[in-house]
Amino acid sequence: MIGTESLSVAWRSSSYSTNGANCIEVNDTFTRSVPVRDSKNPAGPALVFPLWAFSSFIRAVQRGEFIAS
Repeated sequence: MIGTESLSVAWRSSSYSTNGANCIEVNDTFTRSVPVRDSKNPAGPALVFPLWAFSSFIRAVQRGEFIAS
């Protein structure tokens, strides 16, 4: 976990996000990792995932492997 103030990078929300709130933001700048942060707390910490792990998570979401509560 890192503080986002140390990352001077461009963040983006999902294209499925309707109002920019209550979602995560990601950064596509890095080639081997994906920083992720909470859009409601942009100055807060970011979690940094290896690219392979984040890609695996996205594929699982696309396949519907998670049940919404």
